[in-house]
Amino acid sequence: MEKDNITMREMPVSEQPYEKCEQYGAQYLSDSELLAVILRTGSKGECSTDLAKRLLLHLPGKSISGLFQSSLEQLREIRGIGRVKAIQLLCLTEITKRMLKSHAAPGELLCDEPERVAAHFIPAMGFLETEQVWLLVLNARNAMVNNVVLSKGSFISAMASPREVFYYALKHKAVSVILLHNHPSGDPSPSKEDLALTRRIVRTGELIGIPLLDHIVIGAGRYVSFRESGYFS
Repeated sequence: MEKDNITMREMPVSEQPYEKCEQYGAQYLSDSELLAVILRTGSKGECSTDLAKRLLLHLPGKSISGLFQSSLEQLREIRGIGRVKAIQLLCLTEITKRMLKSHAAPGELLCDEPERVAAHFIPAMGFLETEQVWLLVLNARNAMVNNVVLSKGSFISAMASPREVFYYALKHKAVSVILLHNHPSGDPSPSKEDLALTRRIVRTGELIGIPLLDHIVIGAGRYVSFRESGYFS
């Protein structure tokens, strides 16, 4: 007698993500399972889940966030990813970007929490192809009153001296400031040079009377707050 219901293990491997999502929710799917659902079909000799696992290995950082740094041409170089699948993946990343942008809080931005600041700027900075350094000018309530793009180059080359930061801080009558810069690689982990230079800027701010409240490095959907991580202590 044929069973009406089969277990997940009894299902074809390519269909297991659908069953898992239906039973437990999409949040329980692994990165490769989510990609398998988007890809829908595999390539010659492999199912969609195997193709998805191999795709992850070819993405920057071997992570699903590497899709943000991948072009149509780069995706099509991966065996099994043709024109249609590459376009599907690019559209997925664009949907994600637009959802993040629509989620960013409108109006006045209070910069009292790193998570709030990061959520606001990840849509704008998290997917840039080049490194940029931004300065947030804050008032006495820690609300942003201005946002200055200091550099469209590396943080280290732009900030060889704290002079640039406090020139604009004084110009815009800042009570305090926050630095932001992005890592186009998608990994927001700060370098030793980032840390050393940030400490110099902190000391200069203390002398001038305009404190650097935080330095936040933005990645692809992720961030690192120097203050939150204890680098200022």
